[in-house]
Amino acid sequence: MTRLMGLDVGDKTIGVAVSDELGWTAQGVETIKRQSKAKDFARLQELIAQYQVGAIVVGLPKNMNGTIGPRAELCQSFGKLLQEKTSLPVHMWDERLTTMAAERMLISAEVSRQKRKTVIDKMAATLILQGYLDAKSR
Repeated sequence: MTRLMGLDVGDKTIGVAVSDELGWTAQGVETIKRQSKAKDFARLQELIAQYQVGAIVVGLPKNMNGTIGPRAELCQSFGKLLQEKTSLPVHMWDERLTTMAAERMLISAEVSRQKRKTVIDKMAATLILQGYLDAKSR
């Protein structure tokens, strides 16, 4: 079995998580500070090679009523481009409220506001990937 990579794609950062080899659990890897498409994709390619990733899950921030808005359209475009550049399957996963859930978890763990800023996207990517893994195991 190969690992899956989960991504929380934002304007300024990309949160990255990977699964274990059995596809049971997701672990946060890093938060990529976005610089340019070329540099962003180069870093993702490095991580894909390092973790031997076989497929990618990109968070799809749907509106609360389930519709696709501008933010989700950007994520879909990113996913298509990622699939072209990596030749890996890319799955879109409904990520509504994952960033808020990650924020609540970090607050309840009494993580400082400054530290939360640095890990929130990585945590959201972990929640996106774990949600996907849980749904596929059912």
